[in-house]
Amino acid sequence: QVQLVESGGGLVQPGGSLRLSCVASSSDFSRYHLEWYREPPGKQRELVADISITGMTYVKEFVEGRFTISRDNAKNTVYLQMNGLKVEDTAVYYCRTRYFGIDYWGQGTQVTVSS
Repeated sequence: QVQLVESGGGLVQPGGSLRLSCVASSSDFSRYHLEWYREPPGKQRELVADISITGMTYVKEFVEGRFTISRDNAKNTVYLQMNGLKVEDTAVYYCRTRYFGIDYWGQGTQVTVSS
C-alpha cells in the first residue's frame, strides 16, 4: 500500500509561483516513477509532468519553461515548482505512481490563479 499526500496549493495572482509537494509513505519511493496530474474545473484530468526513477523528467508543452518536476528520495518527496502561473493553470493537482500494476493517487491540492 502506498499513500501519497500533496500539499502546497493555494491562491496566487497571475505571474506568481507555488511549489507543490507530494510525500509518499513507502520506503520503496526510489523505485517509483512519479507523475503530476491536474484537473481543471469542468475538464478531464491531464498529465502535467513526470519523473523517472533515474531522475529523467518530462513536462507537457503547455507548462514547459514554467513548471519543473523534481524528486528527493531521501525525503520520499516529489515536487512541482510552478512559476509564471496563469489563470488557466487553475486546477486540483494530483500526484500519482503506479507500482506492481496498481495506481496510487493522492487526495489532490487546489491551485487557484486569480487576480
